[in-house]
Amino acid sequence: MTNSSNLIDSLEVYVLNNPDEVKPHWVSHFIVPTANELLIKIKTKDGHSGFGLATSYTDIAPIIKPFSNGLQDLIIGEDPFCPEKIYEKIFKLTDTRLSSEKGWSREALIRISAALDIACWDLIGKASNIPLYKLFGGYRNKIPVYVTCAYYRDGKDEKELRDEIKKLVNIGHQSFKVKVGGLSIKEDVKRLEIIRDEIGDQKGLMIDVNRAWDLKTAIEGVKEFEKFKPTWIEEPVRWEDDRRTLKLLSKQTKIPLSGGESEVTIYGCRSMIEEDAIQILQFDCTMFGGFTNGKKLSALCELNHIDVAPHHDCYIHAPLVASTPAGRIVESFDDERDPLQAQLFENPHKMSEGWIHLNKKPGLGLEISDTALKKFGKLVYKNK
Repeated sequence: MTNSSNLIDSLEVYVLNNPDEVKPHWVSHFIVPTANELLIKIKTKDGHSGFGLATSYTDIAPIIKPFSNGLQDLIIGEDPFCPEKIYEKIFKLTDTRLSSEKGWSREALIRISAALDIACWDLIGKASNIPLYKLFGGYRNKIPVYVTCAYYRDGKDEKELRDEIKKLVNIGHQSFKVKVGGLSIKEDVKRLEIIRDEIGDQKGLMIDVNRAWDLKTAIEGVKEFEKFKPTWIEEPVRWEDDRRTLKLLSKQTKIPLSGGESEVTIYGCRSMIEEDAIQILQFDCTMFGGFTNGKKLSALCELNHIDVAPHHDCYIHAPLVASTPAGRIVESFDDERDPLQAQLFENPHKMSEGWIHLNKKPGLGLEISDTALKKFGKLVYKNK
């Protein structure tokens, strides 16, 4: 029999808005949309609490709509110590008449189920007084981290690119993921020459195409980029037949290929693994699946000799990556690029010389900053 004092009694939902950029960043073929976060806080009657985040690059209004017409009633009273059950309950609403009648979008339910799942696991860790990286497996307590940079921007010249990379090198970053695909291969080669010159031969260089190339261009691109000794090339081919074309491309290069951030379920990621399309999987627990499914994908990667390098939210993904032998690295951003990530936590995991050292506090090991919540956040639902 479930102890009623352990059930979810309090639910708070916030939208966290990153400020709009004065000079927007571009990737290969689109302006990078502002990343907003859905923050879910839960608490039981006996005082156990947890929080989770979900990332949205689209209009946030449909994401929060379910909390205005009934979804909260399906969450309050549930047992947060049963995250698999809660995740399944919310995710499976995507296939129901109820969600259609209520106007709950598939994307909304996918994002909400992810954030709620992370909140449940944070609560479980705190209640058990165990950090999640240990609860999930405890393979290590520090992990490598890279910085994503070298976005295109209107008016950005070679000097600005050099200055950007120099700044990141001086901060202490050891690995750099850079954007290509928005210019000709010849022009991107020139940009990569500048970047490799600034970071030197010993630091890691990842190349992100953001799904810009057809197969023919991708084959040409990987051959031209081999001299830069990239750690991986990310999402090199267009979306419509990416698994097939990734597999074909992998036969044309020794450079490891990565992908997965654009999937919306773990099943899409599973297919990428089964079809030998990639060597590094970049799922995002804050966009789909939460930790419940992130753990499943990590185990699947380990069994198939695939590395785990999640997309975005390094502080959220750090416990999962640290928990498994398959965990390789997490992604960070310059503070200017993502001020929300830089300011959201009172006690972020320490980042130094290319490593994240995980906090020893229980759960996620993180505390939301009240100052950041006031600055970036808007309360959209609270039951008490």
